[in-house]
Amino acid sequence: MELRSAEAVSSRLLGLTQRSVSEDLGCRRGEFSRKHYGSVELLISSDADGAIQRAGRFRVENGSSDENTEYTPGTWHRTDVHLENPEYYTRWYFKYFLGKVHQNYIGTDAEKNPFFLSVVLSDQNNQRVPQYHSILWRKTGTQKICLPYSPTKTLSVKSILSAMSLEKFEKSPREIFHPEIQKDLLVLEEQEGSVNFKFGVLYAKDGQLTDDEMFSNETGSESFQRFLHLLGDTITLKGWTGYRGGLDTKNDTTGTCSIYTVYQGHEIMFHVSTMLPYSRENKQQVERKRHIGNDIVTIVFQEGEESSPAFKPSMIRSHFTHIFALVRYNKQNDSYRLKIFSEESVPLFGPPLPSPPVFTNHQEFRDFLLVKLINGEKATLETPTFSQKRQRTLDMLIRSLYQDLMPDLHKNMLNRRSFSDVLPESPKSTRKKEEARQAEFVRLGQALKLKTTVKGDTPATLATTSFCKKEPWESQSFCSNFPHEVVCADSWGQSLLVSTDAGILLIDDGQPSVQVFDKTLQIKQMHVLEALDLLIARTDKGCHLYAVNTHHGSELRIVVAIRNKLLLITKKYNPCNSVTSSSLLSLPESPVDEFQYIREICLSDPPVVMTLVDGPTGDSDNMICVAYRHQFDLVNESTGESYRLHHVEANKVNFVAAIDVYEDGEAGLLLCYNYVCQYRKVYPFNGGSPFIQSSAYDFHFSWNQVPYAVVCAFPYILAFTTDSIEIRLVVNGNLVHTAVVPELQLVASRSDIYFKATAAVRGSSHSSSKEMSSRSSPQTPTAYEMAECPLSSSEGEIPGKNLYKIPLSNLVGRSIERPLKSPLTPKVITTPTSSGVTSLPVTHSLSLSRMEIKEIASRTRKELLGLLDEPIPKMEGAQKQKKAPRRQSDPKQGAVRSTSSDRLISTSFESFSESRHLSTSSDPDTVANREESSPSSYPFHLTSLYDEDIIDLK
Repeated sequence: MELRSAEAVSSRLLGLTQRSVSEDLGCRRGEFSRKHYGSVELLISSDADGAIQRAGRFRVENGSSDENTEYTPGTWHRTDVHLENPEYYTRWYFKYFLGKVHQNYIGTDAEKNPFFLSVVLSDQNNQRVPQYHSILWRKTGTQKICLPYSPTKTLSVKSILSAMSLEKFEKSPREIFHPEIQKDLLVLEEQEGSVNFKFGVLYAKDGQLTDDEMFSNETGSESFQRFLHLLGDTITLKGWTGYRGGLDTKNDTTGTCSIYTVYQGHEIMFHVSTMLPYSRENKQQVERKRHIGNDIVTIVFQEGEESSPAFKPSMIRSHFTHIFALVRYNKQNDSYRLKIFSEESVPLFGPPLPSPPVFTNHQEFRDFLLVKLINGEKATLETPTFSQKRQRTLDMLIRSLYQDLMPDLHKNMLNRRSFSDVLPESPKSTRKKEEARQAEFVRLGQALKLKTTVKGDTPATLATTSFCKKEPWESQSFCSNFPHEVVCADSWGQSLLVSTDAGILLIDDGQPSVQVFDKTLQIKQMHVLEALDLLIARTDKGCHLYAVNTHHGSELRIVVAIRNKLLLITKKYNPCNSVTSSSLLSLPESPVDEFQYIREICLSDPPVVMTLVDGPTGDSDNMICVAYRHQFDLVNESTGESYRLHHVEANKVNFVAAIDVYEDGEAGLLLCYNYVCQYRKVYPFNGGSPFIQSSAYDFHFSWNQVPYAVVCAFPYILAFTTDSIEIRLVVNGNLVHTAVVPELQLVASRSDIYFKATAAVRGSSHSSSKEMSSRSSPQTPTAYEMAECPLSSSEGEIPGKNLYKIPLSNLVGRSIERPLKSPLTPKVITTPTSSGVTSLPVTHSLSLSRMEIKEIASRTRKELLGLLDEPIPKMEGAQKQKKAPRRQSDPKQGAVRSTSSDRLISTSFESFSESRHLSTSSDPDTVANREESSPSSYPFHLTSLYDEDIIDLK
């Protein structure tokens, strides 16, 4: 393997640049902290004499470390507010199956536990993307996956169950024909939780420290009444036909009025303490506690100043309430402050509180509070207390249904054949009989769907509300009618460098593409490192994979895989980020001189996935994560020893990615394979080996469809399949959105995310991405706004797919704005002045002319082929360059043909900055010195100062 480079030494003087915004966000994307979601504390409640009454461990979310921290209302940026695991995306049986022709199977696994399997061939959201949706019902819960549809290959039940890791059976699955099975399966799905919610609202006066005092308040203050009006509408209970939340709607035994609202399809009834029946004789107010004490989530509205004693969950005697939302109102600035207490066993849920947790916009506060409470109740249902109860109920229902169906095994109700093909149509031999059965099947299903909708237990209304607001993952049109097949790509500032079947193209939004190299150079993998002014690329022979460290640290590390051998290469950063005229002679003539071959590491098998992990010190504790066979291993870069990180228990393994993430500065890995994404915390090497063990910090979740690529952009993690983008949260794996994108191909994701698709993406913006860069959220597109990407294609070529862009700043930049350490430091350039040396930061200039790009490509190609003239000595060349006119590429020459063999190419593209960017001084001496030190005033003026350098890493 060889490293080659082409570089003008003169451009070294002035080409040092500062990292771009996208590069900085790229460093932040893998950094996250669960501290944004609070910390666990032991909360103690005492009586008036100081005696301890109760204590409990709660996770406290306060948004900031000090509740009394000074703040300026209205200056914070809100976090993105999402309903997690929305029923519109999770209630599959209601959405995809009910009222449609589908197949249901019954069987028992190797442990003799019964299970049900439902399969339907559906058109994904009317996007003309046929898919198989499959649901496996077991006592441990439901498992849902999507499988691709092929018109030439039928899908068997056995292959579906195998994809769900169910391969051994005590009794083979048999098909259920009776239409009444739909009602029973709908009941099984409803065990996942209600789509409607009831929340308690407790009013507490200033100084009240016990639940008896709080529940004894007959009326609330004016500010409390305004808060109730913000939450919802006051409704009369008697005769109420909507969701009642356990309240009496006939005899007024639970009060005459209550607060009710509907939020994104969810009906919410509030149990307000001052509206529930009050008893003067009963100091404990049992009737009020009976409702509020049995609510999973309770809002506590506390009067008083910030300095007064604050509410603690230990003040409430309830074993059922797991989440308390403490609300305080500030009359001075008309703002609300929020604090969340969650019982220790409740999983993390969002959205995280802003810092400080103060809301001056009341509508934003309402949205945030309701979403937080809904997500909190859903998270509570995953605690052992509720999950074990749900599992027992589900097990009982499945066994009861199984026993009811078993007597009909020898009747026509069950199909005798096992492992039947899942067919979209019935066999011709029984066409009429089957059509009659299907008609009755559909009729009963539609009747059940209508009945469930009228009852208010359906998530159907979310289908419209979930697409109304602008989301951070909304895409922008980058280039339309892109006819070429994309091999790989990487972003270069606001442009995109793409390797296609027609060569290497540079695409800029709204501009004609520039062909950098023709199709004889086939690049299979590339990285554009703006902060280092480097292009690293891999061709189609020799090494089959390489990886670079994403966070860089103090050095750039590259690991190259050639079959089962790993070659480690490093490039030290210049400790002095400035270049002076006195250091000219010490500068290397090409970037290859700055690379150093470290060692060769042998593995037992060629790696399929490879990721570099930064150690906490960078001194003998850096690691390489490799995936092969059925396992993920960690390799010590210093010693070459490998250690088992995770073994995959599956017959077939489809490795997707190993993503290095850093939680509070400590390394971790997101291991993605098959349908699984698993987080493993990696501890530094101790005595030559890493400390690897499962911990409470580890978690895993499952995708609905096997992805071919996964992108992490905290707080989100995106899975790309052939026809959808599945978006989840990193901290808990909860689903927030699924976008259907026909014929989807991920193009680049190191900074901004680029993908290719055949049709307009739902919720995408077709405005120019340059026009959208200044907007906080993309706008809804119109067809005529779509900017075409003119390409030099052959005559009569059919226009192809479109390129879309998801700005990384929308994903990462809109998360909580807390400081995150960045391992990169800004570069500065220095220019001689009459009084000394001045260091000025220079922004990265990427607005290159088409002719300059062609000139770079031409010279790089000639250098790689050894066709350049003899190099001119440095100092003489610098003097001659001042007088030489600017060289232009021959427009007739076009793209230079390539005869390169397999190699990893490292190329440095550096530019001059124009004189107005170099100094603000108008001193004549300064200008003269600048003219002497600057070979040319033209940007990207390339001279014949190339040496062909080859490093044989063997």
